[in-house]
Amino acid sequence: MVETPTNGRARLAFKIVNGGNDVSPSSAPPSNAGSDNGITEFTREDVEALLNEKAKRKDRFNYKERCENMMDYIRRLKVCIRWFQDLEMNYSLEQERLKNSLELTQQKCIEIELLLKIKEEELNSIITEMRRNCASLQEKLIKEESERVVAVESLEKEREARLNIERSKTTLSEDLIKAQREIQNANQKISSLNDMYKRLQDYITSLQQYNGKLHTELSSVEDELKRIEKEKFAALENITMLRSQLTLSICSQDEAIKQKDTLASEVASLRGELQQVRDERERQLSQVQTLTFELEKLKESRESSCTELDNLTVKVNELEEKCSLKDNHIRELQEQLAIAEKKLQVLDISAFETRTEFEGQQKYVNELQRRVADAEYKLIEGERLRKKLHNTILELKGNIRVFCRVRPLLPDESCSTEGKIFSYPTSMEASGRDIDLTQSGQKHSFTFDKVFTPEATQEDVFVEISQLVQSALDGYKVCIFAYGQTGSGKTYTMMGRPGHPEEKGLIPRSLEQIFQAKQSQQPQGWKYEMQVSMLEIYNETIRDLLSSNRLSSEATRLENGTPGKQYTIKHDASGNTHVSDLTVVDVNSIKEVGFLLNQAANSRSVGKTQMNEQSSRSHFVFTLRIYGVNESTDQQVQGILNLIDLAGSERLSKSGSTGDRLKETQAINKSLSSLSDVIFALAKKEDHVPFRNSKLTYLLQPCLGGDSKTLMFVNISPDPTSVGESLCSLRFASRVNACEIGTPRRQTNGRSTDSRLSYF
Repeated sequence: MVETPTNGRARLAFKIVNGGNDVSPSSAPPSNAGSDNGITEFTREDVEALLNEKAKRKDRFNYKERCENMMDYIRRLKVCIRWFQDLEMNYSLEQERLKNSLELTQQKCIEIELLLKIKEEELNSIITEMRRNCASLQEKLIKEESERVVAVESLEKEREARLNIERSKTTLSEDLIKAQREIQNANQKISSLNDMYKRLQDYITSLQQYNGKLHTELSSVEDELKRIEKEKFAALENITMLRSQLTLSICSQDEAIKQKDTLASEVASLRGELQQVRDERERQLSQVQTLTFELEKLKESRESSCTELDNLTVKVNELEEKCSLKDNHIRELQEQLAIAEKKLQVLDISAFETRTEFEGQQKYVNELQRRVADAEYKLIEGERLRKKLHNTILELKGNIRVFCRVRPLLPDESCSTEGKIFSYPTSMEASGRDIDLTQSGQKHSFTFDKVFTPEATQEDVFVEISQLVQSALDGYKVCIFAYGQTGSGKTYTMMGRPGHPEEKGLIPRSLEQIFQAKQSQQPQGWKYEMQVSMLEIYNETIRDLLSSNRLSSEATRLENGTPGKQYTIKHDASGNTHVSDLTVVDVNSIKEVGFLLNQAANSRSVGKTQMNEQSSRSHFVFTLRIYGVNESTDQQVQGILNLIDLAGSERLSKSGSTGDRLKETQAINKSLSSLSDVIFALAKKEDHVPFRNSKLTYLLQPCLGGDSKTLMFVNISPDPTSVGESLCSLRFASRVNACEIGTPRRQTNGRSTDSRLSYF
């Protein structure tokens, strides 16, 4: 692991090896795991067989053969992991391509939907306007039709009255003619009478002359009536709808006949009176006067009827003109309505075509989404198998996982002219795992389980350890600690920046994940109890950060010069570690833990040095004990999560520490030096490992030499002036990564009778 060479075997892309076709784990050809020269491919059965393969050995005491078998097995697992990494890369590329295609298609669909909505809105507005115009025109048409009907009805009534008057005039003229004839006959009879009737004859002659004049006038009236009748017939021909009123004319004719009969009876009475002319001459004269008066009335009524007929004719002409204008307007409206309907049909066809195209695009989008989901599922499945294989190798090898994180340059560091001291190889095998440090022109290469560049966010870092945090909830002992020089970003990685939720550290994010998982597993029957404790190791002394009377006891100790409360570390037979008299708090929510974290942060020892304004002067240990019970299966688990922020290593010449700061620096460097001695002893597999040389190493003993899942973050500063410290940190991290510890073991036993919190 230390300064591994950068030259490596070039590996072909997975698509090239398989002829350009993506092959999923379930459809790959049979495995060829024993070959180092060619690209191997695996099926799910090959992977399961490789995982379930048991060591075959003839002699159980032949350690050389066992080591060779184990190395061969590890080599085949690495080949399998490389194959899965290639497969994962291809799946990632395919997923990215499909996502891009999906985004383009969705954008196009959105544009089509917007155009369709705009067209629909325009059509709806046009249709609404046309319907509004049509409705208004229909209302006008109905109103004008009603006015026309009223006018026609009034015209019909006036024409009926005119016809009745004309009929009455005709009947009266006929009766007058008959009466004149009868009078002439009577005069002829009277002329033959005696002379005594001469005066009567003269009078009758004058009456006859007067009647002749009336007759001539009556003939002219008859001509005028004929002319009026011709006009009447023309009007009847123009308005054929008035034929239904003939029945009324027939009724009026019957009335005229009745009047004629009455007049005939009167004429008969006149004949009787003529026979009695001598006796009734005065009566006849009075009757002649009466007839003359009636004739004058008839003339006057005829003149008024002619005037009314002219007025009615004018009104009829005006109404006919209005009707013709309305008919033309109605035709124009009907033509506009037909044009609008044609436009609407064309727009409906266009909308249907657009909708058909949209449905096709939607089907294509659904197909792309299905393919993306399939690719994501394959990617997740490959990642799961890769992690399973990786965890299997780690358990077989028994080493501590190491992540490297390089913090960004600070504003006062960006002015350096020495250039960048770190580089990150981008080859398939080295990407995300290798880091190169250049010092005095010499290049040093290191390989870790994961390397985070300065651009990596807190979320990116937590994603890589989230499965490890989940292991604590599953019943494993988990330990994550941050190592590095002062000012390299250890506390930022573990705690984050207060007041910035997007920059939360590993401890707050781990607690959020655990409480969310606790909530999601309740429907499955799981119930969890959790306890929290926090301590710091300051100048080789353990301090309880959650103790309520810590400040008062510290003040009393300083005043009296007496030693404070002593905490002892004990390891039991089951591998658990206990700290005596340490404050343990039961917690049920993330808010309670956040309050305790703030309390511990305020109680922690920090100080100012030349390397950091807020330098951590102690080792901070956060411990969360998890006890879970499944009531449906009676399964019990007990997990422990330890998150440790170590104090920063620094040289006395650079830190400029004096007085108490000097003692603190010496204590920190001594404990970290003891940690290095323990790592060297584990790397050399010495019989004696000096865990008891410091409180820190004794507390970390289960993590470094027990059955815990352990991860170390080595934090690096990119400042060129710290290149020496960075090189030492990387070398130390490489030795830690090479250490072999016990295989992690899941604790499924019941809850211990001791309610005190156990560690590691």
